[in-house]
Amino acid sequence: MPYRAPVTDFQFLLDHIVGFQTVTETSKFADATPDVVGAIVNEAARLSEEVLSPLRRNGDEQGAVLENGIVRTSPGYADGYRAMAEGGWIGISASPDYGGMGLPHTVGTVVNDMMSSACLSLHLNPLMSQGQIDALSHHASDEIRALYLPKLVSGDWCGTMNLTEPQAGSDVGALRTRAEPNDDGTYAVTGQKVFISWADNDFTANVCHLVLARLPDGGPGTKGISLFMVPKFIPDGDGNPGKANTLRVASLEKKMGQHGSPTAVMEFDHATGWLVGDPHAGMKAMFTMMNNARLGVGVQGLGQAEGAYQQALAYAMERQQGKTAGGEETIIGHADVRRMLATMKADIFAARTIVLACAVAIDMAEATGQDAWRARAEFLTPIAKAFGTDVGCEVAHLGVQVHGGMGYIEETGAAQFSRDVCVTTIYEGTNGIQAMDLVARKLADGGEAAYRILDEVETIAEAARTDFPDIAAKVWTSAESLRETTEWLVQQSNLNNRFAGAVPFLRAFARVIGGAAHLKSAVVEGPGSGRARMARFYITRLLPEHVSLLAQVQQGGEDLMAISPEDLSV
Repeated sequence: MPYRAPVTDFQFLLDHIVGFQTVTETSKFADATPDVVGAIVNEAARLSEEVLSPLRRNGDEQGAVLENGIVRTSPGYADGYRAMAEGGWIGISASPDYGGMGLPHTVGTVVNDMMSSACLSLHLNPLMSQGQIDALSHHASDEIRALYLPKLVSGDWCGTMNLTEPQAGSDVGALRTRAEPNDDGTYAVTGQKVFISWADNDFTANVCHLVLARLPDGGPGTKGISLFMVPKFIPDGDGNPGKANTLRVASLEKKMGQHGSPTAVMEFDHATGWLVGDPHAGMKAMFTMMNNARLGVGVQGLGQAEGAYQQALAYAMERQQGKTAGGEETIIGHADVRRMLATMKADIFAARTIVLACAVAIDMAEATGQDAWRARAEFLTPIAKAFGTDVGCEVAHLGVQVHGGMGYIEETGAAQFSRDVCVTTIYEGTNGIQAMDLVARKLADGGEAAYRILDEVETIAEAARTDFPDIAAKVWTSAESLRETTEWLVQQSNLNNRFAGAVPFLRAFARVIGGAAHLKSAVVEGPGSGRARMARFYITRLLPEHVSLLAQVQQGGEDLMAISPEDLSV
């Protein structure tokens, strides 16, 4: 079915739930007035619905292929990309100094949500460029910024990131790609990288690869890694693509989903590269791009959830099957179908709140320079990525289930959402790694960032006690339970006691934030409203999951690590 951008929900979240007005009240983002933001969101919605959405099936059925060393993209993708580039959407949050719109990341996140819903495989390309723009803006030399940023912002060129190698996945420090100094200040980069999204295409003039490699004097592990810009074509004296660099796409992966997005094995053979940032500080620079991408990937998962939900809802409204207790003619009258659809909608709202709240924190950190905002953004980032993509997978699965047997038939398109979204839980660090980061690095402040968020949840619950005393009490109690568990985690010096419960802790935190968001939305629209009914559904049926999750967290790691490899053998 055709995708319809949920503009009303976006506007409600911005106006009432995530505090976007604090962003527009800063001098940095004062130009992001309601009229400007409204026009931007509506135009992005039109592009997503009319231009990008029709390409989703094309990419799945006629995926990218490698022919004689050249990547041929799916039918219509070149036109779709040009529409995004010419509309300025790639540089929506980039500095005006390089041709960007300079709008808040929050607005860019809304736009990315819609565009990834419409056509995830194609939209992954500009998402990678946005991450590279962020990394270069913070870490590259003036010369590199002046040459590359205008091209990336305009979409004339596009960007990738090259981290993973066959023997170095999550353990990036095990990489073997090397960079040797040339006499002219450049470097010769040699090595193989795998799982490189959009490593090549047939619609941009150049592809700019950010590559992690080790200098001859680079020590072992991640502290000895440097970052290099290695373009497909070496820019000439005028900044235009010149001679071909000594790199190539060796092969494209055969994937279960996202067929329109070419994922490549890349080979670099003494390819010319330029150092980005300081020697041996490549991970610091790359983490800027990765953190940008982590929020973006959370949005991708959320976007697929929205698409899957819309298709499932339309099917349930039309499909006739069996008698319903209430006498409705279609399957939406069946209690279990209603349960699935309500779960999908409620979880999308919760995940979207977390993603946008994270984006607001990023904007406020940038606008004010305050450490508290930066800590909030850093704490919410792994939750936004992991919960956003988990919800994407769960909602897509429910979408297939709502369709019944037809969901398993490719003709309906329901299965594509499920296939396409699976990899988002792996992108930019698996969701397990996100959870480990949350309970280790993000609790290194003694839990201060976590407690501030829980304080806000309890304030929301207190304000709701008059109109919604029962569900307000449930949200308040959940925050207190989560606070106690956070205090327990902070006291654990044995990291296995933290890591064993990391995933359930992250999930519980997302559940509680989601409960507060739903409760706040109920207060805004009042008793008897649709949002109040959805809030009651989420808080009474989904939020209670936090109890079992927190019980798992406080179990620690001893029993888990006592299970031997022999115990797991078959």
